[in-house]
Amino acid sequence: MLPLLIAQQIREADAYTIAHEPVSSIDLMERASKAFVGWFINHFQDKKQTIAVYCGTGNNGGDGLAIARILCDHGYCNIDVKICRFSEKASNDFNANFKRLKTTKIAIKELKNGLKTPVENAKIIIDAMLGSGLNKPLEGDYKKLVEYLNDLKKTVVAVDVPTGFYTDGEIPKDATVLKAGLVITFQQPKLNFLLPESGPYINCCEVVKIGLDENFLQSVDTPYYLVEEQDARQIIKPRHRFSNKGTYGHALIIAGKDETMGAALLSASACAHAGVGLTTACIPRSGLIALNSSMPEVMALVRDEGKTPDIEWDKYSTIGIGPGLGKEPGTLKLLKAVIKNYDKPIVIDADALNILSENQGLLKKLPAGSIVTPHMKEFDRLFGKHNNWWQRLQTAKAKAKELNIYIILKNDYTITTTPDEKLYFNSTGNAAMATGGMGDVLTGIITSLLAQKYSPLDACILGVYIHGKAGDELAMPNRLNVVLPTNIISRLPVTMAKFKA
Repeated sequence: MLPLLIAQQIREADAYTIAHEPVSSIDLMERASKAFVGWFINHFQDKKQTIAVYCGTGNNGGDGLAIARILCDHGYCNIDVKICRFSEKASNDFNANFKRLKTTKIAIKELKNGLKTPVENAKIIIDAMLGSGLNKPLEGDYKKLVEYLNDLKKTVVAVDVPTGFYTDGEIPKDATVLKAGLVITFQQPKLNFLLPESGPYINCCEVVKIGLDENFLQSVDTPYYLVEEQDARQIIKPRHRFSNKGTYGHALIIAGKDETMGAALLSASACAHAGVGLTTACIPRSGLIALNSSMPEVMALVRDEGKTPDIEWDKYSTIGIGPGLGKEPGTLKLLKAVIKNYDKPIVIDADALNILSENQGLLKKLPAGSIVTPHMKEFDRLFGKHNNWWQRLQTAKAKAKELNIYIILKNDYTITTTPDEKLYFNSTGNAAMATGGMGDVLTGIITSLLAQKYSPLDACILGVYIHGKAGDELAMPNRLNVVLPTNIISRLPVTMAKFKA
């Protein structure tokens, strides 16, 4: 897992690398700037296009000065640098790079206090004004300048962090941030890049490595991690010779009502396609024809309206409950029966989550290690209203520990929170998957993995990853605008087989 660091820890990683590589701070800045330029010149190849580099007087500005010089060395001939001299302070590395820049032919303009906004005709703006150390909203000349640049609607490429953006912690709702079409960030994504609040400010983010000490990065105490493909490969289990359907468990999916049988079918089908040995769907009698015609591989346990079916609890390796279930009184009774009679981890989604939110006492009775899979609104109904996603992260940590459960908070970077207060951000998935039924598929996948004797943590991490990866394999190569849940289900066996290769 890639540890994700807050701004202070990244500064500590810089300092440790400088002291122990060893490398001077100015040379580390040069290395970072070359990494930025390496990505930039491969994607902005017109060397005649006009580029304005806006620099503060701290180390982010020092990066900007070095980037302008290195771009010039690569033949980019229409560069000018604008330095925001809004205070007397300047870092040593900024001053060193300023001296280097003055030996070139690059035009330099200094913007002073009481700013008169410059006329900006450049096609591309490189933003190197303020970096990751920002901890208060922009004000004064910086705010005025950022508002002016935003109004120009230019192509903005930010160095490490857009000016005005908080890399971690709560982002003020009225924050003034320079909107970046692209952020080229150093070493690893910043935490808030992975939260929806970054959406209005950052269109795309690319990470470039700058050689920070890997041993130090791995040793930092952080609750935040990014799940990558190598992690999924380490988790997934092979299917052995001489195994049989009993080897891979028996999952019970309790889902669907007359009007929402689609949710039950999606969840049960995903469960089967993700590799469970046997799948039983507990569905209303009205759904039998639909189930038998669409998924003959799935067995049925009939659920008559208002009645709790006779469930042989010991028969099932795990239970998933909620997709399309409804919130009628009989459904509450059924959920209570599951919680009372089944002591192994269960997967809870959709309407079962909404029932829990209205019957908070049941939350404390969930079997240890159970998995809840809310989207944002379901999360807030369960645990109270939140003003932003940073607050949700802190609540998720506290509630996962308090209730001894796993919380999968669905998002562009879906977050798994564990009872030991770790948060794992998923790195797969795309906007083409934003369609009804995707959550039902995810419930089926995770239920399947639990039934196959994956631990709850591994079932969460692997389930979320392969769900998104299947969507990426379908959407990205073919540039699909929409990927349907049924497409994901059909893709699952192929995606999982690739991880085992």
